[in-house]
Amino acid sequence: MKVFVFDLLPYGENLEHLKNGATELPWPLEKKHFKPEVAVRTYAEHLAAWQLLDELGYDGVGFNEHHTSPYGLMNSPNLLAASAAQRTKRLKLLIYANLLPIHEPLRLAEELAMLDCLSNGRIISGFARGIPREHNVFNVLQSESRARFEEGFEIIRRAWTEESFSYDGRFWKYREVALWPRPVQQPHPPVWVPVTGSKETIEWAGKHNIPITPGSPHRGVREDVIRFYAQQLEQNGHRITSDHLVIQADVYVADSKQQAVDEAAPYALYFNRTLFSHGNITERDLQAQTGYVATSSVDYMRPENVQFASGNRERYRGMTLEGIRAQAEQLPWGTPDEVVERVISAADHAGANTITVSLNRGAMPHEMFMHQIRRFASDVLPKLQAHQVTRVPVVEGAAVS
Repeated sequence: MKVFVFDLLPYGENLEHLKNGATELPWPLEKKHFKPEVAVRTYAEHLAAWQLLDELGYDGVGFNEHHTSPYGLMNSPNLLAASAAQRTKRLKLLIYANLLPIHEPLRLAEELAMLDCLSNGRIISGFARGIPREHNVFNVLQSESRARFEEGFEIIRRAWTEESFSYDGRFWKYREVALWPRPVQQPHPPVWVPVTGSKETIEWAGKHNIPITPGSPHRGVREDVIRFYAQQLEQNGHRITSDHLVIQADVYVADSKQQAVDEAAPYALYFNRTLFSHGNITERDLQAQTGYVATSSVDYMRPENVQFASGNRERYRGMTLEGIRAQAEQLPWGTPDEVVERVISAADHAGANTITVSLNRGAMPHEMFMHQIRRFASDVLPKLQAHQVTRVPVVEGAAVS
């Protein structure tokens, strides 16, 4: 199994004190709350962490794009990947993901080709739509998000693969463009796409034979996503394999479950209650009102699973330490043996031969993050890398078309 560390790179200082009794941080979060020295330190710390991942044998590191929030300081994941490329030798650099609807796609095609050259072919290029707040910030209509995503990808694919191309689309137009430089990986870097459950994204991924991350931790939702994805692959002449699926896990390694909860829970609480919901609308019904998602986008799911496909923001803002302690009973938090068992169980269930793990949350101190990187590498990583997933059980023995 391949193991990537997914790093959101949150602002390295707890901002809970700004809430003043409110349920979340002010929006927008004004300049007066930003400390340049914290950002400088945060970037330096995470670059050191990524270098350590490379030295300890992890397969890759994942970068994220978000805007106008201390949720993460990766406004440009491409800049971070370029920096990491110069500090690492073998680590795959997963850009997960560039937000296609809010960017000019030819520029992204150029930057990603440059990154593939800078890293000598270590880029994995993820593409996503982003979240509603980012469309608002960049004045992109949420109702245009999906069309922009699909058109942007087509432009990037053609720029990477054709000798020269012209394009006359709804949002972008180009004439006689020949990309320079070109990617090292041919015909282009691997492309992955995160899936929160939307039918349209799964259909698109199936059409283009693109691996997905079925993001929900709920096993019923994950099963429905994988089944539908397998159908879409089949309808487009492809067959699902374990390399089509990437799952995620929030991990904390300790001497006991109790120690893991005591140490990790406060940072998980801060991340979920304060950072994750900052300016973000997670409810699918509210997103449908703006045209960001279709009301039919989860109609392929079993009825009992639909409620778990939508994230209620109050679920994050109202989280408590007691709630996290209860959740931790089902999480890969605890002894190395428990972490290995739970991660392999999830990978086997999904049929995924790649996993992205989160080893830090919120404003976790740098030394805690580095300790987790080292302990996971010594006590967990070898066992996960030795385990190969070759089956996708949820679609075995059943027609998928």
